[in-house]
This record gives sequence, C-alpha cells and structure tokens, in this order.
Amino acid sequence: MTSDKSQGPRRPIDLGPGVLVHPAADRLLAAEHWLLSTHPRPKQARAEWAERGAALLPLGTLFSAVRIPGALVQAVAATTEADEVDAFLEDALNGGPAICNPRHLRYYALVPASMPSTWRQAADDWRAQDVDCLGRGCYLGVPPLNPAKARREADSYWSVPMPSPAILCQPLTVARLIAAGAHQLAEAAEPDKLRAIEP
Repeated sequence: MTSDKSQGPRRPIDLGPGVLVHPAADRLLAAEHWLLSTHPRPKQARAEWAERGAALLPLGTLFSAVRIPGALVQAVAATTEADEVDAFLEDALNGGPAICNPRHLRYYALVPASMPSTWRQAADDWRAQDVDCLGRGCYLGVPPLNPAKARREADSYWSVPMPSPAILCQPLTVARLIAAGAHQLAEAAEPDKLRAIEP
C-alpha cells in the first residue's frame, strides 16, 4: 500500500512577523457591525434582520449603492441563471459587494458614499438604462451577511457578500459593467430594429 503524503496533516504556513490573519467569521462579524453602524439604532436593524430577513439602512454615510436592472446584468453575464450571474458579478466587480433583489430583478452594487456626487454626470446618463445612483436620503434593504441568519424567503440576498468591513465596489468597475451591459442590450435590440424597418 502506498502512502499519499498529501492526505496527511499539513504544516502550518509561516506568514512572517507582523502578519495578522483574521478568520472569515471575524471578518463577517466586523462587516456586519460596520453595516449596522450606519443605522441610528443598530439593535433595531439587527432585529429587522432576524424578523424580516433585511434591514433598511441609510445610504450616503459609509456607503452608497448603484441600482442596476437585472436585464442589464444578465445581458453582460450572458445567462439568466442566478448562481452563474452571481459568480459573474463577483468576478466583474473584483469581489466588491452586491445585493440582489430577485423579486424586482435588480442588483445593488455597494460603492463609496461619495459616488452619487462625484459621478453625477455619468449617473444622469445611466438613467436611460434604468440605472440609479442612490445616496443620501435613500435607504436600502440589506440582508444579513451570515448565511445562517439569512432567510430564503427574504426579498434580497448577497449576490456578492461583503468580504470585510468597508470593502466596496470601485466606481470605475461599476461604470464598466454598466457600459458593457448597455452595449449588449443595444446589440440584442439591433436585429429587432432591422426587422421593423424591412418592408
């Protein structure tokens, strides 16, 4: 009988002095605390997570959100399968967090709080694609990050979970996703236009 050394216990990895390793559970808990810190009554928001599967959190302080229609995301992902779209978004947003509302088929990319003002011109242009940049004065239904706490019947889920506190999507990355989706939708509509023009 041959022995396979790859099946045995692995040696610890020497990360070197000064390198801190935070377990996933710690990062998840820290990200939840960070999200809840936007709410004036964090305990109330935590109760909303438990009771409703989502908490309404105010935007524009620590983060804002870009609402993207599902049709646009699906066009650039080239699929309508939720798991495949989620995997595509994780790659396209470089791991930046996104929430999906499957009932209304919308995605919300979490972005820096300043994006609605710093990207105002682009956000105005995006409205033609039914994309909206949400900031101060808006609220977003945010599900809990812990999958064990998330309810399956909830109106929203993390398409791309927040990996650590304050990790957000880069505005340029979101803008590129929107541009690619708009391009795909325009190309898909082109044959329909040609058929309508033909006698």
